[in-house]
Amino acid sequence: MENKDILNKPKQKSRSQSQFLIWTIALILGVVLGYFNIEVLNKIFDVIATIFIRAFQFIAVPTIALAIITTLSSLGTQKNTKKIFTHTVTYTLLTTFVASLVGLVLYLIISPGNIPVEILNSTTDTSSPDSIKSLSYSDHILSLVPTNIIQPFLSGNVLSIILVSVAIGLAISFSPKSENKVTFVRFLNGLQEILYTLIRALILVLPIGIVAFSAQFSSQLIKGSLIGVLGKYTLVIIASNLLQIFVVLPLFLLIKKINPIDVFRKMSSALTVAFFTKSSAGTLPVTLTTAEKNLGINTQVSRFVLPICTTINMNGCATFILVTSLFVMQNSGIEISALTMLSWIFISVFTAIGNAGVPMGCYFLTLSLMSSMGASVGILGLILPIYTVIDMVETVENVWSDSVVCTITNKEVAGSLEKNI
Repeated sequence: MENKDILNKPKQKSRSQSQFLIWTIALILGVVLGYFNIEVLNKIFDVIATIFIRAFQFIAVPTIALAIITTLSSLGTQKNTKKIFTHTVTYTLLTTFVASLVGLVLYLIISPGNIPVEILNSTTDTSSPDSIKSLSYSDHILSLVPTNIIQPFLSGNVLSIILVSVAIGLAISFSPKSENKVTFVRFLNGLQEILYTLIRALILVLPIGIVAFSAQFSSQLIKGSLIGVLGKYTLVIIASNLLQIFVVLPLFLLIKKINPIDVFRKMSSALTVAFFTKSSAGTLPVTLTTAEKNLGINTQVSRFVLPICTTINMNGCATFILVTSLFVMQNSGIEISALTMLSWIFISVFTAIGNAGVPMGCYFLTLSLMSSMGASVGILGLILPIYTVIDMVETVENVWSDSVVCTITNKEVAGSLEKNI
């Protein structure tokens, strides 16, 4: 068995390098085609991108549910479950806290000014629909508790899906052993095998989607400009995310004696999908497959850690909530003291944990928080046109952080787990 694994490693490495090259070519091709902004091509790219995003959304929900249920059904009665969960939560809190702290430091250094009064007055009352203004964070928390087992799957509420899946997985694990239980678990494992076959097929044709996604991004980017106060605000967000991606998270890996460049390269396909889909939940199928196939993460770890991290490990969201909240409060005339900033570090961390890993999740969550405080939520209307780019970078950071937490957890619990079959 060991000799076979040694022989397969060069093939896996070659396959990984070929995939990376194909994806890079597709990315460059899309950027070039998008730059020329040809109307007919743009329409074709819009259709292709929409198809791929819907395909990811279609696969994401059953991936999350089945991964958690099948993993917990076998791990629920073992000590490994507690150990894996403890490592996941610990590194999630650490990385998210540091992400928020980095955002605060850069906010103080770059110090975005105030939006001109005339612009602020013209947008304050018209930027947000009434349905959004009426939201509160308590409403967000209550929405996570489903009224029936089907509701979370129909609405795509990621955290609710996780809650239901955890309950079912633990119920299976702690239920008495019987023929019915064994048959049901085999059925779930069979469904999961079919699902992973679909995921591999989707990854195979994904370069077509990458061309479309990158063309969309390129054509949108050349249309806009970031200047003045909003430019500084955007710089704080983007710079904070990039520092977390290329400095902070690699340091976590280096401390654990793991090569961050190697991990980043092997996870590049998932990070690319995250950038263009703007959804860590939608990217989960690719993240799972890439982590298991390229990094060799034990399935007992990957299928437990990654679905949970998709919802609770939101480094980019914590940065956005902190920086945007301070920016909105500053422009609303609310005093920002040292205690206020310290408080918002913790608020951003724990609210980010409750955020759903879907496009614009952080935006609407921040809007809800500011609305409940009586701040000028119209400022978020000015941020909305540039949020697409922010959301892309944030999602990459979130998925990269998920990968880092999963890799570290896998190494620390490896000795107590069964090897992948």
